[in-house]
Amino acid sequence: MLPRLIATDLDGTLLDGEKQLTPRTVAAVRAVVTAGIEFVLVTARPPRTVAHLAEQLGGRIAALCGNGTMLAEFDAAADLSDGGHGTAPDDAVRETGALTFIRSFEPTVAIAIVDQLRPSFPEAGFAMETGLEVYFETGFGIGSVGDGRRVLTDNLTGIAPQMPSIVKVLARSAVRGEDEMVSVANEILTVDAEVSHSGGRGLLEIAPLGASKASALEWLCARRGIAASEVAAFGDMPNDLPMLRWAGLGYAMANAHVEVLATADQVVGHHMEDGVALALEALLG
Repeated sequence: MLPRLIATDLDGTLLDGEKQLTPRTVAAVRAVVTAGIEFVLVTARPPRTVAHLAEQLGGRIAALCGNGTMLAEFDAAADLSDGGHGTAPDDAVRETGALTFIRSFEPTVAIAIVDQLRPSFPEAGFAMETGLEVYFETGFGIGSVGDGRRVLTDNLTGIAPQMPSIVKVLARSAVRGEDEMVSVANEILTVDAEVSHSGGRGLLEIAPLGASKASALEWLCARRGIAASEVAAFGDMPNDLPMLRWAGLGYAMANAHVEVLATADQVVGHHMEDGVALALEALLG
């Protein structure tokens, strides 16, 4: 029996080694959609870095972004730079045209996270993601700021109360591994939050309490009238684990983190060898 919805991570899963969609993957996804199966991107990325991928996949594509903090629904008319997106409390759903905020931080909570982590990660740079832009310190090492969506600041916590929303707190270290950073953060944080990583080198990602790929996918499926047993999901990193466990069928990529490989129902091909596309072709027969 075919699933009603297929959910997939992007980096290390659907995308190849150049972080691109291969022609075979695009064809497989379009075949899935043509068969009447909803296809959802589920990623740690913000919506602005997903729109071009949704366009390549051809048609209306939903994406759960920011590790389960936002829903972006892409079509030809969508403009994710527009809309009133004023501050709202944690767990509030705020709709702004094509972008729906599922969960966000109160500024005081985001500030507390940075203040608590900084003594343990003195070498790290910190950033805060709003969904529409990212505010970051020089030490975060994000690169150029010419596109207007990346804002360099020397007072991250000072300007946090003026940010339109905060959906993720980030820390990047050039000398620590991401698994180590997650372990340290879980030990020292007294603020309730979801600590994870998505495979970025030395990149720690912290989302609001209750936010995960699984909780967002469950929320979306409830809106669509789809049960967990009718969902197949693909992933490769620890932040994909809740989603793979929640879905009726969870697939790990051959290149996945060891914990993901041990947890998934099935293992498919490597992301650099069209692993998801091959699995989708097999599902459709």
